[in-house]
Amino acid sequence: MTSASLKFCVCLAFALTLGGCSTLRGVLVPVPAAAPGASQVDMMVATTRSPTEPSEMFSGARGPGLAFANITVSIPPESARRVGEVQWPSRIPGSPATEFVTLKADVINQKQAMAWFSRAVAKVPKRRVLVFIHGFNNRFDDAVFRFAQIIHDSRAPVVPVLFTWPSRGSVLAYGYDRESSTYSRNALENVLKALAKDPAVGEISILAHSMGNVVTLEALRQMAIRDGRVTPKIRNVVLAAPDVDVDLAREAVSNMGPNRPNVTLLVSQDDRALAISSRVWGGSVRLGAIDPDQEPYRTDLRQSNITVLNLTKLNSGDILNHGKFAESPEVVQIIGRQLAGGQVLTDSRVGVGDVIIGATTGLASSVGRAAGVVVAAPVAIVDPRTRESLVGHVQELRQTLPVTPMP
Repeated sequence: MTSASLKFCVCLAFALTLGGCSTLRGVLVPVPAAAPGASQVDMMVATTRSPTEPSEMFSGARGPGLAFANITVSIPPESARRVGEVQWPSRIPGSPATEFVTLKADVINQKQAMAWFSRAVAKVPKRRVLVFIHGFNNRFDDAVFRFAQIIHDSRAPVVPVLFTWPSRGSVLAYGYDRESSTYSRNALENVLKALAKDPAVGEISILAHSMGNVVTLEALRQMAIRDGRVTPKIRNVVLAAPDVDVDLAREAVSNMGPNRPNVTLLVSQDDRALAISSRVWGGSVRLGAIDPDQEPYRTDLRQSNITVLNLTKLNSGDILNHGKFAESPEVVQIIGRQLAGGQVLTDSRVGVGDVIIGATTGLASSVGRAAGVVVAAPVAIVDPRTRESLVGHVQELRQTLPVTPMP
């Protein structure tokens, strides 16, 4: 692609997005009251994101350290929704009768966060805690609503703790997100240690999705190296669609030592997001896309005592087949039963155009990204999700491409 063609691509994409609506912001602004029959999920949030305006709370930028929040999400009555779905507000304020909204969204300090946590865990049977670490392409509100959906639909009797790292919420920001997940490993390790030190805690389970598995495995590996083992209160780790190199994951699990937590791996060979990631990383096999019945994976998994749930044949509403763990009623209920029994989950806000854009990122170049945006732009006319995100894609391109104004 020539320089002139590249300029034309960016200008065409920008022109096509001028008429599109921007992504809805401010969905976390609390509404006055819940609706009859609605459910509530009260969670603690720990984040390495940078604080921003109150209507959004935290941005995709990296913060100077850990920040905390206490958020209560209202989920519509069962008659108004399906298990596995997040009913996003169509306008601000959202309607608690039909949409996910918040009843409380407070930024708090660490002392207040741990006080809330101690009160909450004392009320839960067997004093169980679930820590969720989201994946690639998640805004702060994405992570909050998705975790609330998982907690509600799984019926898991746990204290919900969300750890959210700085993701820009754009399919073009894969490199930035990847480095942000690594940037957050010390913070996650510190959060897990702080939770485990609370004498009221019985056990901790971790649910990591997609790129969130990078920070999760790194934090647990570091903990084992520093302290001689992963804290024994961390009993279960669920790795859902992990966007992690197989060899790096094997090394991280090995470094945790023989007294490591129970590990459950959720894989899917039709995961298109992981297929794209594999191309970005030069064909390296991603852990979440392996066939667990094939060697050497079958032997490795058995020797490492890792339980595998293969979701390949499971249908979901996720166009990339990357969010099956959270969108499938069967899977979220399995997770809930496992957590309830002490045994051993998005990136779903993606449009058709995002798939097209994502496929071009395998080129790992601005030229490929520009081509993807141009091809996706007409799709935005008929696909509202693509239309919402395309403006962000173009802004990313304008920042990275050395494009000068046309005469």
